[in-house]
Amino acid sequence: MAAIGKIIAAAGATFLAVGGALAWQVPWREYPGQDNAPVPADYNVPAEFVFARLMYPPYTGGFGFRGRYGGDWKHGRSSWTTDYSAADRHVAVALRRLTRMHVRSVEQAVDLDVADDVFNFPWLYAVEVGRWQLTDTQVKQMRDYLLRGGFFMVDDFHGSREWASFMESMQKVFPDRPVADIPDSDAIFHVIYDLEHRIQVPGAQYLWTGRTYERDGYNATWRGVYDDKGRLMVAICHNMDLGDAWEYADEPRYDEKFAATSFRIVANYIEYAMTH
Repeated sequence: MAAIGKIIAAAGATFLAVGGALAWQVPWREYPGQDNAPVPADYNVPAEFVFARLMYPPYTGGFGFRGRYGGDWKHGRSSWTTDYSAADRHVAVALRRLTRMHVRSVEQAVDLDVADDVFNFPWLYAVEVGRWQLTDTQVKQMRDYLLRGGFFMVDDFHGSREWASFMESMQKVFPDRPVADIPDSDAIFHVIYDLEHRIQVPGAQYLWTGRTYERDGYNATWRGVYDDKGRLMVAICHNMDLGDAWEYADEPRYDEKFAATSFRIVANYIEYAMTH
C-alpha cells in the first residue's frame, strides 16, 4: 500500500503540473442541493485528492428538473446536484477508511466554463447524465480534459431514453471513439477490490418499491471509453445509482450489500484514475 500511495501522489502531481498550479483553483463553495450535509470542521484543510463533481446545464428537452433559480444550473438546485452533498462527503469518509489516500472532507463543484479549473482534478464525477446537455465549449473542454489524462465517472441514469440523452453529448465529446463494455479482466475492477461479480445497485426508490431497476433499465451495465493506449477515460455506470447508495449507506433499510458494492466500485475507480 505504501508503494501505491507513492504512485498516487506522483500521478496526481503530474496531472496538476499539466493543468496548472493549485493556487489557481476556484475556491470551495457549497451550492444548494438535494441533500446538503453538515460542513465538516476540517473542510478547508488541503489534501491530495478531492471528490470533484461536474456542474452542467440540464437537458432542454423537457425532463431536466428546475429549481428555485428557474433552471439556472450555475446556482445549484439542478440535476447535477442530485444526492449532493451527502453522497460526496460519504465517499470522502469511506476513502479515508478504506485507502491510504489523503482525501479532503468536502467535494468541489467544477464548471467547465471556468477557465481551466477542471484540469486541477484528475477525477471527475457526474450524476443524472441522462439529463445533461453540454454546450459546444464544454464539449471541447471535456475532450481536452480526458485526452490530457483526466478520468470521468458518470452514474445514476436509467433506461433507453436517458441513455440517448447522455449519448447526445458524449458523442460530441468523442465522435470517433466507441462506448465499449468494460471486460471483467480490466484493471479498474481489480486495482483494490476484485469486482468480477458485480450487482445492480439501486437508488432510494428500492426502499419502497423493492425493485433494483428504474424505467426500462432492467440490467446494470459497466461501459466506458478508452484512449489510444487502452486507458479508460470515461466509466459509465448505467442502470444503477451509486450516488444513492453512498448517500443512504447509513439507512438501516438500505441493504448493506448494495452500499458495500457502491463504495468498492468508487474506490477502485478513483484508485485507477490516480494510477493510470
